[in-house]
Parts: sequence; C-alpha cells; structure tokens
Amino acid sequence: MRNIFLFLAAIFMLLGMNTAMSQPKDNQIIKTNKESYSFVELMDLIKNQTKLNCTYPSTELGKKKIYLGKKSYQLSILLDKVCLQLQLKHKIIGNQIAFKKYPNKTVTISGYIKDANNGEDLIGAAFYIKELKKGTITNPYGFYSLSVPAGYYTFSYSFLGTKTQTKVVEVTDNLSLNIDLSSDNLQIKEVVVRGEAAASNVERAEMSVVKMPATTIKKLPALMGEVDLIKAVQMLPGVKPAAEGSSGFSVRGGNPDQNLLLLDEAPVYNASHLLGFFSVFNNDALSDMKLYKGDIPAAVGGRLSSFLDIRMKNGNSKKFSGNGGIGTVSSRLTLEGPIGKNEKTSFMLSGRRSYADLFLRLSSDEDVKNNIVYFYDVNAKINHRFNDKNRLFISTYLGKDKFKSNENELNFGNKTISLRWNHLFSNKLFSNATFLYSKYDYEISNRLGVDAFMWKSNMEDYSAKLDFNYFLNANNNIKFGGAIIYHKFEPGHAYGLGEQSIFSDYKVNESNALEEALYISNEQKIGDRLTLKYGLRFSMFNNIGKGTVYKFDENYNVTDSTKYKNGKIFNTYTNWEPRLGIKYSVGPTSSVKASYSRTTQYMQLTQNSTGGLPLDVWFPASPNVKPQTSDQFALGYFRNFRDNTIEMSLEGYYKKLHNSIDFKDFAELLLNKHLEGELRTGSAKAYGFEFTTNLKFNRLQGWVGYTWSRTRRTIDGINNGKSYRSPYDVPHNIKAALSYKLTKRTTVSANFTYSTGSPVTYPVGRAEYQGALVKIYSGRNSYRMPDNHRLDLALTLKGKKKPGRKWEGEWNFSLYNAYGRKNPWYISFKQDDNNPNVMKAEKTYLFTFVPSITYNFKF
Repeated sequence: MRNIFLFLAAIFMLLGMNTAMSQPKDNQIIKTNKESYSFVELMDLIKNQTKLNCTYPSTELGKKKIYLGKKSYQLSILLDKVCLQLQLKHKIIGNQIAFKKYPNKTVTISGYIKDANNGEDLIGAAFYIKELKKGTITNPYGFYSLSVPAGYYTFSYSFLGTKTQTKVVEVTDNLSLNIDLSSDNLQIKEVVVRGEAAASNVERAEMSVVKMPATTIKKLPALMGEVDLIKAVQMLPGVKPAAEGSSGFSVRGGNPDQNLLLLDEAPVYNASHLLGFFSVFNNDALSDMKLYKGDIPAAVGGRLSSFLDIRMKNGNSKKFSGNGGIGTVSSRLTLEGPIGKNEKTSFMLSGRRSYADLFLRLSSDEDVKNNIVYFYDVNAKINHRFNDKNRLFISTYLGKDKFKSNENELNFGNKTISLRWNHLFSNKLFSNATFLYSKYDYEISNRLGVDAFMWKSNMEDYSAKLDFNYFLNANNNIKFGGAIIYHKFEPGHAYGLGEQSIFSDYKVNESNALEEALYISNEQKIGDRLTLKYGLRFSMFNNIGKGTVYKFDENYNVTDSTKYKNGKIFNTYTNWEPRLGIKYSVGPTSSVKASYSRTTQYMQLTQNSTGGLPLDVWFPASPNVKPQTSDQFALGYFRNFRDNTIEMSLEGYYKKLHNSIDFKDFAELLLNKHLEGELRTGSAKAYGFEFTTNLKFNRLQGWVGYTWSRTRRTIDGINNGKSYRSPYDVPHNIKAALSYKLTKRTTVSANFTYSTGSPVTYPVGRAEYQGALVKIYSGRNSYRMPDNHRLDLALTLKGKKKPGRKWEGEWNFSLYNAYGRKNPWYISFKQDDNNPNVMKAEKTYLFTFVPSITYNFKF
C-alpha cells in the first residue's frame, strides 16, 4: 500500500511540473518601474524576467518610446500595448518574441452601426481610430467606411445616448464590421458619452447645421400636449415662426417657402395641421432631424434658405413593441417589429387623430353638434435587408384635415411615398436609388344657395434620384449623383354648386415643369487641422406644355398670350451652384469654420394674407418669372468647455438674394389667371450673427441662443423703389430650451422666447375720395408689431419600473404661455362707432394660458 501511495504522489508531482512548464509564457507578469521605456530597454526588461529573447525588423525601432501607465502588466497585454503604439505584429515562438512590420498596404474598415435595442440605423454615429486620430460618421443609412494603413488599432464607436464601444483589432485585410450600440451592453469596456462624439461639433466640417434626435424633441414643452418637431425647430437660433401658432418658419430672414422639408427624402409642401397650430410630423414615427441653415449640401437644391431633413424610424427589427399617448387634443399609437424570425425585415406603423369633433357632439346646440373638426395622419414603413450589400425601404405618409359646418367645408392634406434601394458596390462605394411621389391638395366649399361653390387645388411631384457615396480614403469622402423631378401644378378650379349658384366655372391655367440636377462634392482632410468641403451642383428647369404664357406691358397689363401643346418644352433655365466650406482646428476643443453656398429656387409660394386658411398656391419660374438665387457667406468660431459638456458657437452670415420676389400692394393672389402680373422682382439682403450655448450635463440639457439679424428688400414698384424691411426682419431674438432631471422619474423643462415685433404696414391717415373715406398707408413695413415673448413649462412623471413588466407609462403636464402674454396675431384698424373721425386699432391674439395633460406609454 505504501508503494502505491508513493507512486501516485510521483504521478501528481510530474503532472504539476508539466502543467507549470506548459503554462503559456504570455500569461507571466512583467513588473515595470518607469512610465516610459525605449523599445530596447523594455525588451531587455522582458528578457530578464521571462528569459525570452526578442527579434525585430530594424535598429531604428530600438529607440522608439513606449509609454506605460501601470507598474505591472501581463506579458500578452504589454506586447499588445507595444504593437499598438509602434504598429507591429508579434508572435512568441519557443523562447523568441518575433516582431514584424505590417505590410505596406491600405485596408478599408466598413459596416453598419445600429441600436442594439431595436435595430435602428444610427445616423451620424462616430467611428474613430485612436492611434491614427482619424474617424468618420455614418451616413443617413447608418453605413460607415474608412480606409487606413494595415495595422493594429483601437476602434471606438459612439452615438448620442449610448455608451462608447471600444475594440482592439488587428487589421491586415479589408474588414466588414457591423456594430450594435446599446446602453446596457456589459460585455465590453464602456464609457458613457454625452454627445455624438467628443467635440463632434468642433470637428465636423459643416457649419450652420443643427442635428436633433426625436428623443430630444420629446423633452420640450408641448402646445396642447402635442410634441411637435416644427415647434422645436422654431426654438432654434436663426429661426423665427412665420406667425404666432404657425407651422411656417423663416430661417435667417428668408420666406417660409424658401425652406425645403423632406420626409424620408419626399418633399412636404404644407406642414400644417389644425390651421398651423400643429405640424404634420408625428414625433413617435421619427428617428432623426437635421436642419441646414445655410451650408446646404450640394446633393440638395431648389430652396434658398434652409433644408430640413426628417427621417422616419425603420421599425424595431429585434422585437415587437409599441408606444403612444393620450392627450388633450389628440391621441396616437405607434407599432413596430420584425416580420419573420431572421431580423431581415421590419415594419413601423404610426397613426394619430385629433378628436375635437367628438366633444362637439355633446353640445345641446344642433349647429355646433353637427360641426366636424379633426385631423389625422398615418406613417408607415417597411424595410428589408437582402444581405449586407442590398437593402430596400418603402415608406409613406398620409395626412388630412377636415373642417365642416352647416355652411362651409375645408379639406386639405399631404401624401408622400418613398421607395429607396441601398446597394453596396464595394466597401468604399455606397449607392442609393430613390423614387418619390408627393401631393398637396385642398378644397373649399360653401353650400348655401346662390353663394354655393367649390374650389379645388393641388400640386404633385414625381421624382427619381441616384446618389453615390465614395469613401476614397481616410482623407476624402466623395458624393455625387443626380435627380429629376416632374412638377404638376393645378393652382385652382372654382365652380358653382347646385342650380341656384351664381358662380360660373373658373379655372386657373395648369402648368408643368421638369427640374433636373447633377452634383459632385468632396470632404477633404489636409493634415490634422484643416478640412475642406467643396462641391458643385448644376441645375436645370424646363417649363413644359400644356400651358399658356401671358405677355405683359410696362404697367403689367396683359397684351398677348401664347399657348403651348402638351409635352412641349418652351422655356429653360440653367444654373451653376458652387459650395465651399473650410474648417481649421485651433486646438482639440476649438475650431474656426467658413462657408459659401449659391442656391437657386425655381418654385415660389403665394398664400392668403390672413394666415388662417391654408390657401397655398405654388407657381413655377417661367418666361415672366426668373428663378431666385442666393449667395450666402458665413464665418464661425466653435469652442467646447468642461470635457465637451458645454458647446459654444458664434456664427456670422451675409446673404445676397437676386430676383427676389414680392407682391404689389393689394395684390390679387388667389384664383388669378394673371398672377405673374401681381409680382415685382428686385434684390434683397440678410445679415446677422447667432450665438448658441448647448448644455450636455447629466441632469441639465438644452440650449440658449441669441440672434441679431436684419433683412431688407429693394424692389421696383414697391415702396417707391426704396429699400424696405422684409416681413421677417427681426433684429433681436432670444431662445432658451432647457430640461432638468430632478430624479430618475421626474423631469422639468422650460422654453423661453423673446423677439422684436415683426414689421407691418399701418394706415397713417385718411382722405375723402368721391364721398368715401379712404385709408392712407405708411411705407411698406415701416412699423412694427409689439415685441413677442412667451414662457412654456412642462413636468414629466415616469411610472415605477417593475421587473418583468413590459408596460411603461409617464404623465406629462404642460403649460403653454405660462404668464399669459397676449402676443398679437394681427392688428386691424376700424372706425370708432361713437366717433367716425377716430380710427381704433384692435389686437387679435390666439392664446393666453394653455394647460394640457398627456399620458404617454410604451411596451
């Protein structure tokens, strides 16, 4: 028995010795005593502690410095650190550590960055390589690509509201790497980030641009409980509402029709619900919004002032989910989820409806009970991933407003359809083919006796685009492509209803046009500090028959007309539109930027002056109406503080507009066959500066901004040919939108806005003419409305989270116009009933206090 025990003990000793001898050498601990070593010194240290010799490709390598931050390292980690800093490969062979240089070739890292929770593409997510201090961001479809020398790198991926994901990767060949970013990913070492990427606002070459995810918009106080993207846009520096409660807005002094609004790349021509109090954009259906206030990309054209790029959600590809809300004015529900089990196809369906008409039915007044007042909209989207190289997106929007009383009826709405196919030709060349349809229409009717009539109007767009994104290398990102749009205008058709109606059939001439464009642009990095962004857009506009062109004399009276057959191109305009941007990094947290852009607008809008009914008539450039052009110059300084939690910017701009359009005094704008005779053209200019501070602390977030701006027009035939203020000349404007997280479940937020009163033309006297008193008016826009200011407040209370419970709810309490400011909507002048020699000014306002309660939920 004793011999057996001795034998077993010997076996265990041999096994132990064998285990110790077979222990991997790279697990050994290397003790260091300095912050840095030369390569030779560090290899000698390793040899003394492990008996491993070192071979390396060149003697110069031996003098290179290795920077360390610890007193001891596991050998494998220490060798990785050496390879990362010196861009080497290593391998342990026997008692030798062999180092080798990477092959001298360029490799491309590419892929998609998504939200791990729902599979949504992350637009503008950052990819950064620490060792090279180079990076890029994802395009509107979540795709990124960066070409670098083969090597051993630390990759960093980040996006607003997620945690940074870090990977150490050896790259010897082209690499396709798809990344899911999640706030609860515990498998990797992460650091919480507060923005898109550290100092992204400083590093981006673009300027005059604001990016805002739907989650940020949701935090702002809401009018009548309805969170609204356009209301959030109107709170930005440099942006002014067209009127109190309106969905229209002016950017840097431009007209509302000079803003291009794209929903999943389809144009939206009227963004109003409920006479402008709400917009057509349901925040629950949206993922991202980006406003270009001046530095408009070469890929986009057709407007002078701004480009608002709005993207719908793709739909949750991970699991079925939903969210919605029950509010004071409307309720909404959004459903999304995968189709099938392979996560290749997902859908999103979102609906919203107001229900004021349901409460009207409770009235005891029969006239009120039968009234109908509501709006609805539907957003839907399906996307399918065939493979990593091919994806298909189909999205649509349908919205309608309906107002009906015993006497009158008004219906108006929008429709859009977007079909897009993404194709990846290679890891450097990304393409997007798009087919779009958009329609805006309205009809007004009066059904009483001799005054009974119906008026219809609509416009339609059919378009196709092909866009390419070529990631040439780490220093050049090239974009090019083209587009063609067919415009169909039906300005108005009015006719009588019923046998008693005195109205005869009256139709404003229809018109058609083709708008084409080709473009190319490049974003080029020159060294570590300088980035150039330059491009060129060529645009062409063709008027196409069937159509009628009127000839006017010097007094704008019609003298002749010419009719053109269907399909006949009878007028063509072409324009070159260069774009240039420069960014110079002063340091890691500050930069100076400058930009120039020329833009052309071929379509204009005339509206009813009351600001109430949405009687929008779009009309094209023609032989009588030259396209408008704008040259904008901008210069800005961008600086971040306190670890990028405070972002500050100061931008100055100057815009010169050519062929600027305005209408003569007392112009007849609606149902006018000779509308072009009501136009006057000339020049305009706008200039000013915007100071903005963005706060991105853990609890306190939002922005504060101040804008000083002026805009003037000089047009023959208006104001005696003298320069006059534009309707959007507002010198002083202060905006603040802040939210503060009191607890994990409680958030308070506030908006404050102050602006100088808008220019207005007032009657300054009266004269007697043929026995009647006639008002004598001041010069065009020579007076101002009273200053406009307002404070909005909101409180959000989230429900308790319970383990295993999928339903989450929150209450939102909002107070619009908290101190009851009676901001003027318009001012009218009427004769005093008691004294006919006295004129009275009467102010009409829309809101005082407007409280609202909304219950939001998700599951």
